[in-house]
Order: sequence, then C-alpha cells, then structure tokens
Amino acid sequence: MVFYGNIKIYPLGEAALVVAFGEVLTAQSNLLVRCLDVAIGELSCAGLRECVSAYNTLTIYYDPVHLSYSTIYRLVEELIDGLQLEETKPNGEKLIPVYYNGPDLLDVAQHTGLSVDEIIALHTAGLYQVYMLGFVPGFPYLGGLDSRLATPRKATPRLKVAAGSVGIAGAQTGIYPFSTPGGWQIIGHTPLQLFDVTREDHPAFLTVGDSVRFVSMEKTDFYNMNTQRHGN
Repeated sequence: MVFYGNIKIYPLGEAALVVAFGEVLTAQSNLLVRCLDVAIGELSCAGLRECVSAYNTLTIYYDPVHLSYSTIYRLVEELIDGLQLEETKPNGEKLIPVYYNGPDLLDVAQHTGLSVDEIIALHTAGLYQVYMLGFVPGFPYLGGLDSRLATPRKATPRLKVAAGSVGIAGAQTGIYPFSTPGGWQIIGHTPLQLFDVTREDHPAFLTVGDSVRFVSMEKTDFYNMNTQRHGN
C-alpha cells in the first residue's frame, strides 16, 4: 500500500486498483472521487474496464493482459496531480416528490425532539447530493441531511421495505428503488421509479454527483401518480 498525503492507492486483487481520498467521508473527498472518475472516463486507454465510485474511494477495474498494475498506478498518480476540482452534475438538479406517510415518522420525531411538521419542513428544505449508488441497483446515498434530522438505523431491520420508501440512517437520507429488507427509518414514499431496466442507457434515475431536492406531495397526488405508473 502506498501513502502520499491523505491519499492511498492500493491493489484490489489482480485486476483492480483502489484510490482512497482520506479515511472519513467529506464533501471534498467525494468531489475528488467524482472528478477522478470523470478524468478516467475521458481517457482513451485500452484495458480500462470500468470505475466504481463510493463515498471516498474509486475502484478502477482493468484488464491485466493489456495493463500492468504499475502502469495504471502511474496513470492514476498523474491524473490526481492534474485534477481540476469542479462540481459535476451529470443530470442537474432532480426533484423527488414525497408523500410523508412513513411508518417511522413518529420514531424520528421522538428521537430528534421535532414535530412531524418540522421533520417534513427540514427534509424538504435541504439540497442533497448523491454520494454513491449501492446496496441495490439505483439506491442513492444522499449527503446534506440537516443534522437535526440525524437518526440511527432501526435496531431490527424490516424484512420488507416497499419500493419508493424514503428513509433516514444516521446523517444520510436515501430511497429504496425496490422492495427489499432494510433498516433505514422510513419517513415517506415517492411514486417515482428509481431504477428501470427498460432505460438501457441510464436505468438509474439518479447519478453520482446529482443534486436532489425533496418536495412534499399530498396523498391524492401520490396515489394518482402511483396508479398512472402501474397502469391501473
């Protein structure tokens, strides 16, 4: 493992390399990840397969037949030295309508000492950023949650969380694209489809680096949009 500054570069198996920008997630470390991802994407280099971004790491997969570890290492060093730290918003600001009817609203209220109306007001006031996609395809981990809303995950995860559920876990908020087990505190639901395999080029509605705002919606509008989406 190699150290220089607060950046670590190290191998992951025989066909991948990890770049870690510090050990703690910050807005700057996530920006560095996204900028390096963009810089690598602009290269024309045989053997580069794909990049997978996370909170403060970028994993670069390559074909060892065409590229050696030392070659890709030097290439990454050069790119880091020349990084231009500019905010990138691949798809701009996205609005997510939410019907705040979540089963954990009262638990969040009890933990934070806020009223339900205050929770909704704070949650919709923030401008969030997609730090990474993971857990299941299209699941966005959103940074920018007001610290007053921070609530630990549930002690016992649910066996089934409905698709479209909007939740809080610690200092982040996120959205379940599919029905799946999960331990986030569910405060509402969106009728939007976060992941659609029929959108071949961009199946995920959100992309790393996107800015997101939540907009409160009424019960009737939520059910009307849900009905239209499912064709009922």
